[in-house]
Amino acid sequence: MRIATWNVNSIRVRQTHVRRWLERVRPDIVVLQEIKCEAHAFPAAVFADLGYKSEVVGQKAYNGVAALSHRNIVIHHRSLPGLTPDDSQARYIEVETEGLTVIGIYLPNGNSGGEAGYSYKLAWMDALCDRVEALLAEDRDLVVTGDFNVCPSPLDFSAGALPPTDALLRPETRARFRRLIHNGLTDAVRALHPTSPAFSFWDYQAGCWERDRGLRIDFALLSPRLAECMVAAAPDRDERGAEQPSDHVPVVVDLVWPETAKAA
Repeated sequence: MRIATWNVNSIRVRQTHVRRWLERVRPDIVVLQEIKCEAHAFPAAVFADLGYKSEVVGQKAYNGVAALSHRNIVIHHRSLPGLTPDDSQARYIEVETEGLTVIGIYLPNGNSGGEAGYSYKLAWMDALCDRVEALLAEDRDLVVTGDFNVCPSPLDFSAGALPPTDALLRPETRARFRRLIHNGLTDAVRALHPTSPAFSFWDYQAGCWERDRGLRIDFALLSPRLAECMVAAAPDRDERGAEQPSDHVPVVVDLVWPETAKAA
């Protein structure tokens, strides 16, 4: 099974990019972030032609997440359990396919809105940790993937690319990411590439792509049985060199699943 995540930075601008990439890579399921449209405006027909069904959690002009799959999927949640009922930001989707739970997230950046904006980021991370812990307590096979807006270690960002006060680096942010990992999740890319920067984001400004001044902020975290089934995980850097690209690239994980996992 091939699982991917991609912050596309507007699906209506990047729908041709996504279609071309789906044809080339053929993931079984991909979660998208920052689609920046409501569900009715999502170009589902473009991907249906390739055999992909779409589940969309949209928001006008901002945020928005979606899951595309050519396998049967059941959607369980369109918002993160545990947040206040009036939370209207489209940042979470949770689906299941063939016994595998896939959570797609667009975690708040936390650098806007002052301390209130940062507090929202932390509250969101706390709710995510609670949800993951609940699923793991049920012995669920789980992938948590998407744009996490956190750089867990110095290897995950170019030197000088971010000030130490940035919300992606603040100790409270990193502590919550560690809480996720300490539940028994495996950072797929880092497990297979322990010393590579493996960047997934390059800002449009200051020649960041050309100078390879990037960040690694897009992750796939695997529950224990899935980590044992992993055979490959890496960002697809080629997409950043396309014409009018997103500032993020897809991250792709290959699993020998479900046959090997069930046999084990």
